[in-house]
Amino acid sequence: MTAAGPYFEDVNVADEISSLTKAPITEVQLVKYAGASGDFNPIHTVHHYAEKAGLGGVIAHGMLSMGFVGEHITKWMGETGTLKRLGVRFIAITRPGDVVTLTGRITGKSESDGEHLVQCELWAEKQDGTKTVTGTATVSLPSRV
Repeated sequence: MTAAGPYFEDVNVADEISSLTKAPITEVQLVKYAGASGDFNPIHTVHHYAEKAGLGGVIAHGMLSMGFVGEHITKWMGETGTLKRLGVRFIAITRPGDVVTLTGRITGKSESDGEHLVQCELWAEKQDGTKTVTGTATVSLPSRV
């Protein structure tokens, strides 16, 4: 692994991708994310509206969680890697106060058109172990050869 990221030859199927734990989600963070993303759905920022919608309080934007997944894989691959594909499924709600840990593992390696590709399985979990997001990514890594 270089300071910039791993080489293709250094990763193996079933290797764990180092985890990333985010600070607890805050309501201020959700308001800022709403402004940055343009997603002002009140279920993310207005308690009585979210409660009336049956959510028991405000919930984090799904795309905020996807952003965490993207941050995780791009930190792992470093500046020399290229994210070719990222896909996720949202499977549980994330709320203010939740601490999200992002983890993953290598599920495949291949070479195609001169690129050295690594397939990854990724997921986000809350502090109680509940998975909130699952996903996959394909990353092109540099090769030593």
